[in-house]
Amino acid sequence: MKNAHSFHIPVMGIGFTIDSPLKVAQYGIDSVISLVDDILVEKMRKVYSEKFEIPYKEISDKVDDFRAKRITSYLNLLHDQTEEKFNQLKNITSEKSKALKDYIHMLPEYSSLKKEFTKLTEEGVDFSKIKDWAHKNLSMGSIDVNIMTKIDKGNYLNKELLPIEYNDAHAALRGFSESKLSSSLVLSAGMNPRLYSYMSNFNDFFPDEKGNIKKKIILKVSDYRSAFIQGKFLAKKGLWVSEYRIESGLNCGGHAFATEGFLMGPVLKEFKENKEVLKSQTQSLLIDALKEAERILPINDLELKITTQGGVGTDEEHSFLMEEYELDSVGWGSPFLLVPEATSVDKKTMEQLVQAKEKDLYLSNSSPLGVPFNTLKGNTKDDQRQMLIDKGRPGTSCPNKFIALNYDFKETGLCTASREYQYLKLKEIDALELSSDEKEKQVNKVTEKSCICVGLGTSTLILNKVSTKKTGDGVSVCPGPNMAYYDKIMSLRGITDHIYGRSNMLTRLDRPNIFIKELSLYITHLQDKVEEVKSNFDKKQLRSLTKFKKNLEAGINYYNEIFTAQKQAFVEHKEALLYALQMEQSKLMLIGVEIESLK
Repeated sequence: MKNAHSFHIPVMGIGFTIDSPLKVAQYGIDSVISLVDDILVEKMRKVYSEKFEIPYKEISDKVDDFRAKRITSYLNLLHDQTEEKFNQLKNITSEKSKALKDYIHMLPEYSSLKKEFTKLTEEGVDFSKIKDWAHKNLSMGSIDVNIMTKIDKGNYLNKELLPIEYNDAHAALRGFSESKLSSSLVLSAGMNPRLYSYMSNFNDFFPDEKGNIKKKIILKVSDYRSAFIQGKFLAKKGLWVSEYRIESGLNCGGHAFATEGFLMGPVLKEFKENKEVLKSQTQSLLIDALKEAERILPINDLELKITTQGGVGTDEEHSFLMEEYELDSVGWGSPFLLVPEATSVDKKTMEQLVQAKEKDLYLSNSSPLGVPFNTLKGNTKDDQRQMLIDKGRPGTSCPNKFIALNYDFKETGLCTASREYQYLKLKEIDALELSSDEKEKQVNKVTEKSCICVGLGTSTLILNKVSTKKTGDGVSVCPGPNMAYYDKIMSLRGITDHIYGRSNMLTRLDRPNIFIKELSLYITHLQDKVEEVKSNFDKKQLRSLTKFKKNLEAGINYYNEIFTAQKQAFVEHKEALLYALQMEQSKLMLIGVEIESLK
């Protein structure tokens, strides 16, 4: 059955979308939950077991394979409860049923379902026929899950390292695999060959004779080359990538995996032009692998979707992306943080997000993963971090240890935001003969790391009145730059009306176009890299900067072409867009002069 909507809600933080399926799946909206934090997952299972009056038995960390078991149990709860809500929506007793009306209203105007329903109601048919129609035609949103492949820490029992399948990402994968869900696993943050190989232990990831796959694989990527490499690697294991989800390198929320200057538009164009090559080559490898493993061979063609996300903010941009690049869906992330009917954000954080302007949203080095991280100035987790620095006790107690991935001081690993790591690292810096400026720089580099694996789940706990005594009540939040242009709390109907052009939720008129904004972020990023090379000259880096600049120039040329040629999208703003492109091009030329002077 075709998706009801042309948008999806991506994973946001650790807790912001942890229960989104319970809020939106019955309306046919797909959403993605994070599987990083099994402690939060277990707490949320308790919250919802009490709410739905389901018997609850705690899965303690003393139980063997507790991480996988907690995840399976929570996902099963989501499966059962969303199905129940969806069935209630379809088992209507009147065509005036609010849930059904909401479902239909939120669909795009071009939806054949919407047109059929309108026709049925206009004809005044008996509502039992409407009920039959609803059962046959309405589809539920998918409960998809996300695993960051890099968060795959080894675990210990009685100081003995457990086998690799007990690693964090491996256990999360097993938890999803053993659940009742028929949905997708979104793999993000790059390739993890051991994890990818481990997937072939679970039958649900393999196609049946008709080409159906119970648990599909979605790869989150930011360029075509890495997508092709990962797709082929998985195909050789007999595993099919059902969807490539292209995320903007910088114009997104959470961790920002910058490309080498490959911009969203050119990347989407490359996927569109090469989709059939990608499909045929990976499918050929897949069939060979399935034959060799003596597995079922699908007689039907396997489905391949191309989707995107990162920075979209208007119905015009949404429609353009869908039509120009022949996409299957567009992800809307940060704006949904202001939709309490869809995500879990505490009141104080939501107020901060409503008030946030461009200057409040920035790319920080606060993530212990060592990847630039989008964050909000004045978030309460950073306030607490500063208080500890002021007290002379930088770092946190690291209660969860999900990102304890630094092995400089300890074989079992430490998180770079932990008090233990920062104490040892600062002691090491103190022993070095450095100038006071250099020492201050090195110290700041250490102490700016924030305990995000706790902070990104705290908002959900506060909202659900769950104790934060052990972890503290500091909230980390990770909206993308697009957040600056949304300044009001929205209903689920309101945001879907905005996505499909039925109303406008933006009050500011100065929001830059999605492509211009990303280009501007990349030019700033390139300038920062040039400054780094100036202070620490490196020939290899210089070559990389030249390549980066060339890729941005190619992107600008491409945007010039599409904006000039457009007859429908962006027509009203064509002149302004071409002028904005010219301004960014001028900035890039100046950076080019700086790069040349370094050669």
